[in-house]
Amino acid sequence: MDHSAAAQRRIKAIQAHLISSVDSASQLCHNLTAGEFVYEQGYSVVLPERLHTGKWNVYRSAHSPLKLVSRFTEHPKIATLHDNFVHAVNTFRDNRYLGTRVRGDGTVGEYKWMTYGEAGNARTALGSGLIYHGIPKGSCIGIYFINRPEWLIVDHACSAYSYISVPLYDTLGPDAVKYIVNHASIQAIFCVSETLNSLLSYLAEIPTVHLVVVVGGMDDQIPSLPSSTGVQVVTHTKLLSQGCSNLQPFSPPNPDDVATICYTSGTTGTPKGAVLTHANLIANVAGGTVATKCSPSDVYISYLPLAHIYERANQVMVVYFGASVGFYQGDSMKLMDDLAALRPTVFCSVPRLYNRIYASITNAVKTSGVLKERLFNAAYNSKKQALLSGKNPSPIWDKLVFNKIRDKLGGRVRLMVSGASPLSPDVMDFLKICFGGRVSEGYGMTETSCLISAVDEGDNLSGHVGSPSPACEIKLVDVPEMNYTSDDQPYPRGEICVRGPIVFKGYYKDEAQTKEVIDEGGWLHTGDIGLWLPGGRLKIIDRKKNIFKLAQGEYIAPEKIENVYAKCKFVAQCFVYGDSLNSSLVAIVSVDQDVLKAWAASEGIKYKDLGQLCNDPRTKAAVLADMDAIGREAQLRGFEFVKAVTLVHEPFTLENGLVTPTFKIKRPQAKQYFAKAISDMYAQLVIADDSSPRTKL
Repeated sequence: MDHSAAAQRRIKAIQAHLISSVDSASQLCHNLTAGEFVYEQGYSVVLPERLHTGKWNVYRSAHSPLKLVSRFTEHPKIATLHDNFVHAVNTFRDNRYLGTRVRGDGTVGEYKWMTYGEAGNARTALGSGLIYHGIPKGSCIGIYFINRPEWLIVDHACSAYSYISVPLYDTLGPDAVKYIVNHASIQAIFCVSETLNSLLSYLAEIPTVHLVVVVGGMDDQIPSLPSSTGVQVVTHTKLLSQGCSNLQPFSPPNPDDVATICYTSGTTGTPKGAVLTHANLIANVAGGTVATKCSPSDVYISYLPLAHIYERANQVMVVYFGASVGFYQGDSMKLMDDLAALRPTVFCSVPRLYNRIYASITNAVKTSGVLKERLFNAAYNSKKQALLSGKNPSPIWDKLVFNKIRDKLGGRVRLMVSGASPLSPDVMDFLKICFGGRVSEGYGMTETSCLISAVDEGDNLSGHVGSPSPACEIKLVDVPEMNYTSDDQPYPRGEICVRGPIVFKGYYKDEAQTKEVIDEGGWLHTGDIGLWLPGGRLKIIDRKKNIFKLAQGEYIAPEKIENVYAKCKFVAQCFVYGDSLNSSLVAIVSVDQDVLKAWAASEGIKYKDLGQLCNDPRTKAAVLADMDAIGREAQLRGFEFVKAVTLVHEPFTLENGLVTPTFKIKRPQAKQYFAKAISDMYAQLVIADDSSPRTKL
């Protein structure tokens, strides 16, 4: 007898019995199994927040729908950053780990490498040195310099001996550094010679500091401080020597112990210290690597600030897989040279750099001559069509065109990742076509230990930030004052809220602000507005705080518009402004000086200096026309177009107070800084409007 057929007949009989015995309005429906649901949905699975009540509005990764990831599946015993590094040292002891090009005399050569075993020995000596100087377990240790091997070794030592690492942004300036040192009661600071004098100048104002360690400093150049200060200054080399002579056993942390306090530089107010545990960071990287794997043969370039969580999490991932990390020279202008020497396989960056790469290549194509431009366009369109249809593009295009472009990043990049702010879909497609390999965009924040969502492999749709990390769940909460609700059609919209083992413990010594962002249900409110695209993909469409309303009642998300205009060849940086007293937007544009000079030369425009060129009405008209063209391509709505621009040749920098260390525009400060220019633009728009034929009728 066919048992399968018999089983099918029994199921049909039961279904028929159930359906015929109940009122048609309340018939029992066939519910999909978890497997069927995942298969039909695609990238995310929807669950109810509570089993007994509530909407099905909580999204989880289809990779792990029934349980949030909190540990590495292959190595569940790795529960802390210390465990992670011990595993790497034991497994990859003789593998290359940390590489630098800069020699002791300051010259630049090929990359020189330190193995995992050597880094492990340095970690032990350094931690023992801190104990030798009487720094108690649980103390905060400040790290005050840019990316270099010692940064990571200090961090590993903190994990091994239960210290808490606190990055001090080298770009924050002395006031913010003083604030963080005092707020976190930092007891030891690792700095470089360049920041030592600054530290010593306000030593009396940071009384918790007992030890200053100078990385790269020479013993005979270290100042001796009076014993009355209670502060010792030693070189990194001497601390290692002292530690080697007094080796101490590890004092491993527990998973729930604090690993680091990351101070986020907000656009207003004092920095807030996000408290992240070992469990937070392990969960985040474990979730992020469920679908994205690396190997010991991978090479990663470190140039994004280690003071930020994006680079920090990447380093935890590198250690887990036993990959290699090559550091840039410390000068972003020489990054392309470092890429050529290192030839990385994994390249993580931010839209600001990808936009520059995009603009540089497209500009080079346009000026390469008719034949080369036609060849590029033919190759680009052919490869794009192949990728969209799921086919393998012809290898001839890579040989003729794209391999030369790929060589700009060393020629071996197999994985490119973008984070920190939204990447334009056009730029995303451009990277996929020109550089090959996998290109992914992620979304995250310090308060979630980094990654919240990422674009899945094989997903060719651009313009979104993918599905939830397997280490968290996401829901969208209604924001009625902005007309965003979960009932919106065709897609649910609302504030992005995150819950799971990646969510931080709160802001250090700030219960009030912690309660503002984490609700009673454990949901972290991000302040970002998102919508769910088909397949369970998350798209960020707005920002709750940075929104403003124009005079006619239209809401504006300036960051979205600035990201569109960032693709304009003339635009290096852009600040879009509007308010409820005016019906249109204006912009301050920091120009790309090289592009502007080349344009002026092609137009035969003479000028004394860049200031005069920026103020020339012909220049403003050309820039505004190009911005309009970019806006039309991006399908900006009419009221989202900028109606007037002021061009400036100086960039928005940390020094002039216009951007945060992550290069986000400080809007209140920018508004004040450019107050006269904004006022003048609106006055000109009024005059233009009054003189138009429509107004005179």
